[in-house]
Amino acid sequence: MVSALVAVFGLIALGHLLRRHDFVPPLFWDGAERLTYYLALPALLVVRLAEAPLGELPLLPIAVLLIGGIAAAGGILWVIAPGLGGRGPGFTSALQGTFRPNTYVGLATAGALYGSEGLTLAAISLAVMVPVVNIIAIAALVRFGNTPHDRRPSFLASVIRNPLVMACLLGLALSFAPIALPAAISAFLDGLGQAALPLGLMAAGAGLYWGELTRSPRLLGAASVIKLLVLPAGVGAGALALGLDPVTGAVLVLFAGVPASASCYILARQLGGDAPLMASILTLQTAAAVITLPLVLGLFQLVAGN
Repeated sequence: MVSALVAVFGLIALGHLLRRHDFVPPLFWDGAERLTYYLALPALLVVRLAEAPLGELPLLPIAVLLIGGIAAAGGILWVIAPGLGGRGPGFTSALQGTFRPNTYVGLATAGALYGSEGLTLAAISLAVMVPVVNIIAIAALVRFGNTPHDRRPSFLASVIRNPLVMACLLGLALSFAPIALPAAISAFLDGLGQAALPLGLMAAGAGLYWGELTRSPRLLGAASVIKLLVLPAGVGAGALALGLDPVTGAVLVLFAGVPASASCYILARQLGGDAPLMASILTLQTAAAVITLPLVLGLFQLVAGN
């Protein structure tokens, strides 16, 4: 586990160092992020879901655990929010920070630890989580964000246009189709998808910002504790209670316990959330996950006897 996590967080650290020392032009990172988010990562999700043996996997328990965990994490923050500064733009950023997973960290770690099976389970986890977290996040931003009503995008359009949502839907449709994905197309998508994880991890590192970690410290701390400790602990307990096999349970714990996604910042900036607070949450969680992720995974594996 240690070597896999070193590889993942090493790429994040490398991206951060390259950005700080201007090894490549700053515009490179914008292009890398767009390439990864709109092309490479969707390609990886499509091919993994299209080839997944969905009939052999415990899809209902996976969905129940992940959606239940997301709802519980958001519910905890909703209850304690009045004592942390209320439910305004800062709340929307903290809310995203409680349940949105960093796709690149999750996929890369699942693949490094559990190989092809881990990547397949990771893709299925994303197919469950991506639409749900986007719907909740956009609904909260529309309700509590600062964007004027006449500039707010259509709620449904914002969800449907998300490239990861579209990739998951397409991959699932292809999985249930009566014919297999042609070998040439599968190889093309797989090759394109291979670029997603290293580029995505380095781009995540390049986006880390240490300047405002003292901004809204109570919301920052609450979102991070819920995301990195409470949510994976709850999902892990549920996986044990439902009797899921150790690998499936570990991947679910992994996706519950990874830091929040860089796409949170984009959404906060576009829909009137507290973007500086969101950047602080991403930075703190990414740094803290170096400790918390092996902790929650190790504890689950110990209890599961794997």
